[in-house]
Amino acid sequence: MTALLEVQDLRVTIGSTAAVRGTSLAVDKGETHCLVGESGCGKSISALSIMGLLPKGSVRETRALRFAGEEIGGHGEREMEHLRGNRMAMIFQEPMTSLNPAYTVGSQMTEVLRRHRPVTRAAAVDRAAELLARVGITAPGLRLGQFPHQLSGGLRQRVMIAMALMCDPELLIADEPTTALDVTVQAQILRLLAELQKDLGLGILLITHDLGIVARVADRVSVMYAGEVVESAPTAELFAAPEHPYTRGLLTCVPVPGKVKRDEPLGSIPGVVPRMQPGFTGCAFRDRCPEVTAACSGSFPRRTIGNDHQFLCTLEPGWVGSAAA
Repeated sequence: MTALLEVQDLRVTIGSTAAVRGTSLAVDKGETHCLVGESGCGKSISALSIMGLLPKGSVRETRALRFAGEEIGGHGEREMEHLRGNRMAMIFQEPMTSLNPAYTVGSQMTEVLRRHRPVTRAAAVDRAAELLARVGITAPGLRLGQFPHQLSGGLRQRVMIAMALMCDPELLIADEPTTALDVTVQAQILRLLAELQKDLGLGILLITHDLGIVARVADRVSVMYAGEVVESAPTAELFAAPEHPYTRGLLTCVPVPGKVKRDEPLGSIPGVVPRMQPGFTGCAFRDRCPEVTAACSGSFPRRTIGNDHQFLCTLEPGWVGSAAA
């Protein structure tokens, strides 16, 4: 079956920085694929690249970038405008900066639909009110006449979701949609996305650094580090048997009730994500990795376990950590 979104060997260079280095992933219809990693790993740049929204001066290269079986890597701006907001939609990380403060919620939502569909303004307003109600916003008619600053963070995020759904897209890219929201609102937003996906058959690419969210909603996970996907697997398999040292490090940073003892330090990964230069060779994680060897400075294989679990490392599948040896 053809994937709804297929990305092969995506590379993005911004000035002297290799922001994305050979990333590959796929999202099926009705699937939630989570892209996870620390800040600065290239997750948001990958999403913006897929949507054709990279900043000026960026260079994108890819072996294949397909949406619904159609190659879109060579599309110009006019062709991408027909896709963006229409068949492909994106929820941006910060709704306060994504919504225009000078226009009402209603004017921004109706513009999306009227840009892609031959509908009247009245029909667009009705559609906007319907979707605001669907995402759990009470008194939608009143909210359409309000400005973004008059809404709470949770309401603004719901408006962004409703706006993304105006044209019934097939693919939804959500870039950390619960950032800066309190835990209760986070749960509501995640539950809303799951319900909408079930009802509409959306394919969702969800970007996050919260492994708790990943465990709850993802069908598949791709772990990104320094611009490349270092491990990809079905969610249950990745949590049960992570193979890349970076993935294992991320999981040790998550406190587990009943296993983390009082007064013991929480897990951590020393150091920070490096800024990669074009032409870098070897493993980008080697300066932070407890399993580093001389081989990590050279080339290394992408190992496959079964049909669906891949990781990028010199270590053999099922390796035992040095701390346990």
